[in-house]
Amino acid sequence: MILLMMAAAIAAAPATQANGAASRAASQPPARDLDTTAWWKTTTALSNDAMEGRDTGSPAYDRAARLVADRFAAAGLKPLGEGGSWFQPVSMEEVSVESATIGVGGRSVAFLHDITVQPAPDTPVTMDAPLAYRGYCAADALGDVRGKVVICHGTHRAGLPDASARQAVVKAAGAIGLVTIADPGFTVEPPRWPFAYARTVWLSDDKAPSEPVVRFTLNADALGTLIAGSGQDPARLIAAGSKGEPLPSFDAPGRFRANFTLAHKSIASPNVIAMLPGTDPGKASQAIVLSAHLDGYGPGEPVNGDGLYNGTLDDAAYVALLIQLAQNRHGKGFARPVIFAAFTGEEKGLLGARWFVKHPTLPQARIAADINLDQLRPIFPLDLLTVHALDDTTLGDDVRAVTASMGIATQKDPEPERNLLRRADQWPFLEAGIPATAFVFGYRPGSESERIYRHWYRTGYHRPQDDLAQPIDWKAAADFNRFFYALVSRVADQPAKPAWKAGSTLGPKRE
Repeated sequence: MILLMMAAAIAAAPATQANGAASRAASQPPARDLDTTAWWKTTTALSNDAMEGRDTGSPAYDRAARLVADRFAAAGLKPLGEGGSWFQPVSMEEVSVESATIGVGGRSVAFLHDITVQPAPDTPVTMDAPLAYRGYCAADALGDVRGKVVICHGTHRAGLPDASARQAVVKAAGAIGLVTIADPGFTVEPPRWPFAYARTVWLSDDKAPSEPVVRFTLNADALGTLIAGSGQDPARLIAAGSKGEPLPSFDAPGRFRANFTLAHKSIASPNVIAMLPGTDPGKASQAIVLSAHLDGYGPGEPVNGDGLYNGTLDDAAYVALLIQLAQNRHGKGFARPVIFAAFTGEEKGLLGARWFVKHPTLPQARIAADINLDQLRPIFPLDLLTVHALDDTTLGDDVRAVTASMGIATQKDPEPERNLLRRADQWPFLEAGIPATAFVFGYRPGSESERIYRHWYRTGYHRPQDDLAQPIDWKAAADFNRFFYALVSRVADQPAKPAWKAGSTLGPKRE
């Protein structure tokens, strides 16, 4: 039934939607580079405005899924979804904030621009409570905050409370709300405003999230609105908090008031799963998964007049690379079976990958590894590649062998505080004990490449400006694609299957 409903939605595709990027010329690869041109053509088909950003559970996502399935079929792959289809439906629940008004002492803060909220099914539709500022929200700084909304500086500095510690102590102290200031001093991943929307999505067979303490995130520029009349200087507090300096504790004179309109619905969105059968019967139980996420954000809060979050590099381009690899093979298998997986719901919490790992369409014991494509930005030269789990499995050795042949250096994640390893679809595989890896274009401190990446992160990441008109380094894009082709060939054809290395902190725990 789900597949029939999806097919009906695909048939009802709307006309192309205009957005703020329509007047900008789309970037194009060199005509002589036929492989990169074909890859970008598929990227264009997946992330043009007509695909509406491919939001999880939307008709536009279903159209994109059908396109991917059709391309897999044309490339000679075999369906590996449910019931002999290309699709693995994933059932989810969603709660979203349709509208919100939030303010203190008659002063309003703009929803999604100054403040956002993480909704849950039990989020109250109204709040009216005293407001307390408690610095970094260490347990000994809280005092009596029962029934209050507590403001905490969201530092990432070692030795100060992290997000989970702040939530735990504020909850234990009896507060009803937690407002975390997004730290502008966290320069490796600075806050970006506005947020596209406020939604929480979870798998239908998981327990629904419950938030006894309502969680907000605050734009540092709006702190003054919340603590006006306290006698405290908000700019000084933000500067001190960003440096990890001591912060005071005080109560603000106004009351925190919020009103929400919430919507709750059930959604279904499919993973697209295909297989290229292997040629060596002795390796039939050693399938290699190649994954990328098909979903994006879809329509959201406009930025510079553009309200369509196309998700071109995140991650349409790398679903397109899976398609390009399949087309290049023309149905010719590697020694090992290769699973091509375009996952749904990554932007909502790695949901499609989590579902696949929990309910694989091939027995999990027959899956030897995952190579995931995400977090890739071909916007500056590829001379350094950051590799997740580089020293944890033999996949890292394979990466080093291929990059060495191409003159590309490798490194472990130089910014572990960003937690990128756990923020993309390789993580559910690693959690399940399956060797996995993924990649980020690396940059050396102070280089032009770092400047370009930092700028993109501020202006492109999870924004409408991640579209087809953004600047691309076409040589870097082609270099990564060639690296990926070579890595897959090596891993899928070599005698030994991927394995964990002794001493890995990520690998399966041994009794």
